[in-house]
Amino acid sequence: MAPQHLLSLAEVEAVARAAHDGQTDKAGRPYAEHLRAVAEGVRARGGDAAQIAAAWLHDSVEDDALTREWLSEAPLSRRTKDIVLAVTKRPGEEPEAYARRILATPGALLVKEADLAHNADPERLALLGEPVRKRLTEKYARMRVLLGLGAPGGLAD
Repeated sequence: MAPQHLLSLAEVEAVARAAHDGQTDKAGRPYAEHLRAVAEGVRARGGDAAQIAAAWLHDSVEDDALTREWLSEAPLSRRTKDIVLAVTKRPGEEPEAYARRILATPGALLVKEADLAHNADPERLALLGEPVRKRLTEKYARMRVLLGLGAPGGLAD
């Protein structure tokens, strides 16, 4: 049996952009800007193609932009799929359990670190009202601590 063709990074980007088309972040910016920033953050941190693909798709299942079934059947590496599932928050899930799953999944921490870094971008945070900015800053700072990353906090999710 011939190996299955895996989606290229350009194809993954196109799928992610189409899946999130019309969505915006909490500041009203096109959601694809966040996806691009996280993918670039993974690349800048030395991430490999599987991690960059996962960065493009990191919110797709959580935001119902793509289904778990799509992810399961998609021509993506097992590693990319595992990372996407690791960073997908589950309804009612405690932050500690979420952090443990990320830490237990090879490659997932780098994707979440890039996500949190973009969420903490001061220019993005400045677009939010003080109560939302404060709540998100605290939420993401706590996740960074749970993941052993230290400070900042932020916006997209």
